[in-house]
Amino acid sequence: MTLRRLLMLCCLMAVLVPGACKDKTPAPGGDDPTGAKPTSNELPPLEVKDDTANLLLTWIDDKGDFHVAQKVADVPEASRTEVRVVSTTREEGTGKLVYVADLSKKQPDGAYPVKVIARTEWDEKGASRRKARLEALAPPPTGSAPAAPSGSGSAGPGPAPTAPKVAANKVVAIVYGAEWCKPCHDAAAYLKQRGVTVVEKDVDADDAAQAEMQKKLERVKMPGASIPVIDVMGQILVGFSPRALEKAVESARNAKTL
Repeated sequence: MTLRRLLMLCCLMAVLVPGACKDKTPAPGGDDPTGAKPTSNELPPLEVKDDTANLLLTWIDDKGDFHVAQKVADVPEASRTEVRVVSTTREEGTGKLVYVADLSKKQPDGAYPVKVIARTEWDEKGASRRKARLEALAPPPTGSAPAAPSGSGSAGPGPAPTAPKVAANKVVAIVYGAEWCKPCHDAAAYLKQRGVTVVEKDVDADDAAQAEMQKKLERVKMPGASIPVIDVMGQILVGFSPRALEKAVESARNAKTL
């Protein structure tokens, strides 16, 4: 990697990582700190082809999880209709406005159609899928018995159904990360494979999540830590370390069985 390319990547990460840049000067891509609503004409056109270099392609799976690829061919066909595109050689598209391409429709010149949308609209696409998944997995509400069949002639209500019990060794972990952070997604996937209930919070898009993470880091005297930050039942870990996560999960399970 050339020095010029490395410097450009560093600048891009400085834009993406929350808190990394303190300058309040309006940035390319409509990232105006005054809060003015951006308009789509604030971004110049972006060409995306199969052989376009220096791209980061973010796609969303059915569960609402974000994944990053560098080539069009690496994006699953089922997830190509809406893919966020970031060029590592330019800052446009990393602020309040983002580029979204439809990689399922190649035009005659080999380019894919690219539109500009608000960053909040893009984040909502993943959030809505995650919400739908959680609602589908959520247990039925407890505390109320089903209505008795009409015309049942029963002298009184029968015994109330037993509410489902949560397993004693159930462990919940919160992963504070960002959509572009691969270690964050890897940590969440690793925990899920071990039966841990995972809550993912995007500190890049959610100020409340960022403040919550910082508060926990300050409690363990690590205010300047990078992401992912993982809270396993009160145990705070920084970075993705399978060994450390396994130890924290086992410790949490043992504590719940005491």
